Amino acid sequence: MGQPATPPRHYTLKEYFALQEKSAAKYEYVEGEAFAVGGASLAHNLIKGNLVAALRPPVRRQGGRVLDESVLLVVRANAFYTYPDVLVTLDPADRRDPYLVRHPLLLAEILSSATAEYDRTEKFANYQKLPSLRHYLLISQSAWVVEWFRRDAAGQWVYTLLSTPDDVLEIPDLGLSLPLRELYDDTDVAPRRVLPGLE
Repeated sequence: MGQPATPPRHYTLKEYFALQEKSAAKYEYVEGEAFAVGGASLAHNLIKGNLVAALRPPVRRQGGRVLDESVLLVVRANAFYTYPDVLVTLDPADRRDPYLVRHPLLLAEILSSATAEYDRTEKFANYQKLPSLRHYLLISQSAWVVEWFRRDAAGQWVYTLLSTPDDVLEIPDLGLSLPLRELYDDTDVAPRRVLPGLE
């Protein structure tokens, strides 16, 4: 999570939106506190671009949209608003508001040392309350590692780890087939090293 807005204070939702409107920085809103969203590394930006490029054609064929970190997600009305790194929505209702998305099918966060714990815990715990959400991706920017959480028909979250150069992120309901080598293309991020004897 980023740093609290300066000076730290409690914001009403109306004050939070006013802050967003007049500030060049972006802020996530958590239970009345506004947290600045920091800048991204080159690897973060390139990984995000590769994921968006892979998702856009199959999602558009289904009438959906692929959005990036400049779009605000309503996780819990009046309480929790975030800027996911990548968001996919197929819900026509998300075309009605020019600024807010409420019905994501997929969310992806590109991990950094500052945000990894928050993205895995508090943020994911809140994301799980979104009825529309089916896929949550945690993507490393230090090695070829993607953690994929998929909600099954029974509502349980199934975990899949992708971490070898030959792994492919396959999400049939989105028509996505993305090899890790394409996700990390042009990033200078190396595949995860396997120690001898542990293969």
